[in-house]
Amino acid sequence: MHTLAIFSPNQNAYSETFIQAHKNLPFNVKYYYGGFFPSSLEGKSMMTLPWKLRFEKKMLKGFSPHEKKLMFSLKNEKVDVVLAEYGLTAADTLRIVESLKLPLVVHFHGFDATDIQTIRNYGVRYKDVFHYASSVIAVSSKMKSDLIKMGCTEEKIVLNPCGPNPSFIDLHPDYTGHQFVAIGRFVEKKAPYLTLLSFEKVLKKFPAARLVMIGDGPLLPVCKDIVSAVGISGSVEFKGVQSPEDIRKIMEQSIAFVQHSVTAADGDSEGTPVAVLEAQAAGLPVVATEHAGIPDVVVHNQTGLLSKERDVETMANNILSILQEDGLAQRLGTIGRKRIQEHFTMERHLQTLTDCINKAVNS
Repeated sequence: MHTLAIFSPNQNAYSETFIQAHKNLPFNVKYYYGGFFPSSLEGKSMMTLPWKLRFEKKMLKGFSPHEKKLMFSLKNEKVDVVLAEYGLTAADTLRIVESLKLPLVVHFHGFDATDIQTIRNYGVRYKDVFHYASSVIAVSSKMKSDLIKMGCTEEKIVLNPCGPNPSFIDLHPDYTGHQFVAIGRFVEKKAPYLTLLSFEKVLKKFPAARLVMIGDGPLLPVCKDIVSAVGISGSVEFKGVQSPEDIRKIMEQSIAFVQHSVTAADGDSEGTPVAVLEAQAAGLPVVATEHAGIPDVVVHNQTGLLSKERDVETMANNILSILQEDGLAQRLGTIGRKRIQEHFTMERHLQTLTDCINKAVNS
């Protein structure tokens, strides 16, 4: 069995379930984390460099202490191939991967392919990554186009949206309530404040509607202020970060999922939001925007209802349609679940990634 090193900025961020799923790949997985240049190996107290190698001039000349520790760890763990989560991770570790002649697969996720300042800082280094990597993973059609514009050859790009946890397929919403659910970090690209402005319009025509917002982030206090200022506190509940079990329970109690994703001022965009995939797997219709990878997953008028970015009025009307049109939520949700099962399963996602890693090793 090949030994796979996964490089990831975080050990276990609640918003990165898609990366945690990669630990289940059919390899001997070594999970490195602690920044875009990893500083720790999961299951080990710390990465160290033996004294006898600290002054080795020939092999380690020109490398920093952090680089030396990572090089030694990769050699000591007998790593055969590297999967870099995020383009920045690949760029920051490329010198080490190249020096050890390890095959490399790069998995872009979102901001790393869209944030304006990130691309300015990493654009030249990305070209080196594209040249060296065996495969470059994109999670949406839009991201694939962005990577090609940055200089990656189309032949190296593998389109592979993340898959939802299979447990969501087993949920059974009854579609009879008036509760909507929004799940995600409170950051600009998810625009929770625009979701709230849409919902305020809904409440003027359908006062019984209710919105549950799950997640945390820098814009949470602002969103709480908005709710208070416009007088809809009794209709909106902020639940904070929730366990997967509690999220599934809330989904079963909801009639639809809502998210008003936008391109942020700095260019930051979604990849393919996992929460959207999970909602559709759970049988919930999705009310969202035509943003990044969302249209790859949500088919307007078939599995959900989409509006243009920042079009609060149309999103409000789409939410009202779910509430007012008998049977619409169940029809959209049923088709959405079937489409997830056919095209966007976690099994399919992991198999595609497995194929890319095996191809990298064998070539």
